[in-house]
Amino acid sequence: MALSKRQRAHAIRAGQYGLLVVVVAALVLTADWEQVRKAFFNTEIAAAMFPNVITVALKNTILYTALGFAFGLALGLVLALMRLSSVAPYRWIAIVYIEVFRGVPALLVFIAIYYGVPIAFQIQFDPLSTVMLALGGVGAAYMAETIRAGIQAVPKGQIEAARSLGMSSARATVTIVIPQAFRIILPPLTNELILLTKDSSLIYILGLFREQYELTKFGRETLSRSPSLTPILIAGLCYLIITLPLGHLSRYLEKRTGGKKISTPESTGLGVSA
Repeated sequence: MALSKRQRAHAIRAGQYGLLVVVVAALVLTADWEQVRKAFFNTEIAAAMFPNVITVALKNTILYTALGFAFGLALGLVLALMRLSSVAPYRWIAIVYIEVFRGVPALLVFIAIYYGVPIAFQIQFDPLSTVMLALGGVGAAYMAETIRAGIQAVPKGQIEAARSLGMSSARATVTIVIPQAFRIILPPLTNELILLTKDSSLIYILGLFREQYELTKFGRETLSRSPSLTPILIAGLCYLIITLPLGHLSRYLEKRTGGKKISTPESTGLGVSA
């Protein structure tokens, strides 16, 4: 007897649940839980990491991320406006910047700023300035495209209405278009903040003092003196303290903005076009 469409759907769903139960049961039965406890849940090592993991590592991670995001947002806005400019050289500069910094690993940007700039320009940046410029420089390339998409998502009638009231194009952009664009792009900007939080770990290449450690560097240093992987687990949990609230904030903002989606190169898989 042939199954109906609804019956087939129920059968497929039941099969998926059954497969999930089998996989979970296999993991539970085959794992050596005593070794797992020793490897990841050593309470003595975890206790020894406090309070420094909070007062130093977590604090520095938040500071590095905030500096990178603030610089990247400001630069991204400038690049987005250049990308939409009627002046061709501005568009070309923005396109080249976005393509280069989206295509180059962030690690290379850190190395270039901290080690390359002093050779070329005799300017030495401290780690705080380096992480701001490197994180912000890479983040700006992505945020510029998000901001550009947000600006283009604002109805053209808004600009026409502002111009009909005697506003200049620049004033209409600053007072009408950009505020509405940011309301649209807040969820993807929050996701970019999460990515920058994780990329802040790249500061480890700069040779930091202990009071400059962020979570990954702090976890690695503790791990080198520990027979357990507990330091990595603690560092990961501290990252979740930052990223989980940001994830909830992103979903909340998406609901507040009506779940409106914008098309960016990251969401469509397309590059920047001239």
